[in-house]
Order: sequence, then structure tokens, then C-alpha cells
Amino acid sequence: MHATNEPLRIEEVELAPPGRGEASVRIQATGVCHSDWNAIVGDSIVPLPSILGHEGAGIVEEVGEGVEGIAAGDHVVLSWMPSCGHCFYCRRGRPNLCEAALPGFFAGTLFDGAIRLSQDGKPVYHYSFLSTFAERAVVPAASCIPIRRDVPLEVAAIVGCAVMTGVGAAVNRARVEAGSVAVVFGAGGVGLSVVLGCRLAGARAIVAVDPVASKRKLALELGATHAVDPPGEDAADVARELTDGRGADYAFVAAGVPSLFLDAYTATRRAGTVVCIGLPREGTEVSFPATALVREEKILTGSLYGTCRDREDMPELLDLYMAGRLDLDRLITRTYPLGQINEAFADMNSGEVARGVLDLRDGAR
Repeated sequence: MHATNEPLRIEEVELAPPGRGEASVRIQATGVCHSDWNAIVGDSIVPLPSILGHEGAGIVEEVGEGVEGIAAGDHVVLSWMPSCGHCFYCRRGRPNLCEAALPGFFAGTLFDGAIRLSQDGKPVYHYSFLSTFAERAVVPAASCIPIRRDVPLEVAAIVGCAVMTGVGAAVNRARVEAGSVAVVFGAGGVGLSVVLGCRLAGARAIVAVDPVASKRKLALELGATHAVDPPGEDAADVARELTDGRGADYAFVAAGVPSLFLDAYTATRRAGTVVCIGLPREGTEVSFPATALVREEKILTGSLYGTCRDREDMPELLDLYMAGRLDLDRLITRTYPLGQINEAFADMNSGEVARGVLDLRDGAR
């Protein structure tokens, strides 16, 4: 990516060997995510030029000095929020909020400020530490989460962002209780993963809200009990019908549409929980009724990366998948070779896919 609002280009770049605390990974599969699109259109600011991509899985090729716990040949899912293990948040079990990771995350570098990508002697910036829209990547070793070898790497890839973000929002952040009612606004890859998480937690009713009929249909197939077409139906009314007029126990905003934040708040009962996941354009503000917030004791919270502990949670999700308890295959609507990356984004924006995945295995270009 050289500039915003332009198609991505397939080009050759130079990749330096991994430094201390880093690993080189041969990318096998990478998901196409709205966060990448936000960078393409300028809704989120990234240094340029940059190689995008942050939802991936692959095979370790080489490790740098001081790396333990992974070795060449290991299959790994990649975490876009590696953690240092010793900052304020890491010590409190919140590695997804690692303070040490933030500077590199926004600057387009690795942990130590290094840049391992270049083109014609000039730096090419990393994206979310990973830059998975490439055949190979040098990443922090802390981003490499070892996984069992029998897991399909295209499935592992989407666990690296969409699935972890959505399932984690339900089970880690909201802590959805069995027998509860949940409303999910947005039925893309993340929203559908919220549906899967609510189902896993034992919610008795899950209402999926999306204007795209195919996404509503898939949500129902994955465990939603009701589907709402927002132009003609009100999710809050459906939630009240299911709860003797109270409203949903939980509401999740899984799309970066500002109006949905208030819609989710309205659909939630007193003392209910609203979890905000989708990212609007940088700087966007939303308003809530302050008096009602006090009187109704609603809990309004965010969830970054599914409030996950990546090294424990991602392998656990893949174990659940292999045991038949998480239907992740259905989330991958279509796979593409790397050369069709712009087509993959077009399909995502048209609503034709839940999750598109780029297949970067040898021979799949």
C-alpha cells in the first residue's frame, strides 16, 4: 500500500532476517478484514508504504537470537497484539492491552522499533506487527502462537483476529450466562463469531441484526435464533418480546457504524451489558443518555481482541473447533490467491462474504 484509496499492488520487497526476539514465518493463509480496509481508505492512519494484513497463520522458518518456545517447522497462528509479559496490564492478566506493544503498533515497527521490510533501500512499514499480505513475514516471536499440526491453517488464520475478537467478546468480556438473551449488531466475520460465542456460552436466544439477507441466513445456521433486517424491523422490539419487555441481557456492536452504538444501548435491559467491538473512523464520537445511564445501571464497555490471553485462548478455540463445538468452516465463504486481493476486498464490501481468506500456500498464487 503506497497511498490511501488506491488498489493494493503486488510487488517484490526485501525482508531482513529475524532479529533478537523475532521469527520468520512462511504465511500460508490470511484473512481479509475491515481493519485493513479502514487503513486503505484512510479511516485509520498507518505509515506508508506498508504491507497490510493482520489475520494469519503459517509455518515458522527461522527464529532470532533469544527465542524460546517455537522452532523452525512449527505451525503458528499469529497474534497482532504481542505482549511483553511484564508491563502493568500483562501482570494483571490483560496482555491484549500490553503497554510495550502500543508504540510499535502505531509506528509500523516491531517491538524494538526495527523495520525488517524495505524496497529499493527505503523502509516499508509493518502493519499490526504482522503484514500477512505477503508470502513471508518477520514478526515478534511473541506473536507466534504454536498450534496443533492437524488444524487447517486457513481456519487458524481467522482465529487470529475475527474469531478471537468475536468469541472472546462474548465469553471473556461479557461473560454471557446460560439462558440469557443477546443481540448482535452486524453479522460479518466478527459478528458471526459473537453468535458462536453466545451459543457456546448457552444463551437461550441470539438475535442477529444485519441488512444483508445472506448474512442473516448464515447467522441463523450458526446458532442465532432470530434475525432482524434493520430497515424494517427493530431489534429492541424483538429483544423485549423475548424478555417480558425488559430488553436483552447483552448487546454487541460488531460493526463500526456509529448509530449502532445507541441502538445496542436501547436494546439492552436495565443492568444489561453493551459490548462495543467494531471500530468507527478514528475520532468518531457517539452520545448516550447520561441520566438513563445512571438510573438504569447499564454496563457500557469495549472489547479489544476479544479481551484475550492469546497464548491460552487461541489454542483452546482451535481445540473446540477440532472437537466439533465451533463451526468455523462456515465462516470462510471464499478463498482467493494473493493476486486477487482487491477482488477479495470488493466482495467483503459488497456483503457477499462472511470472511474471505487469501491462500498463500505454494502453488496457490
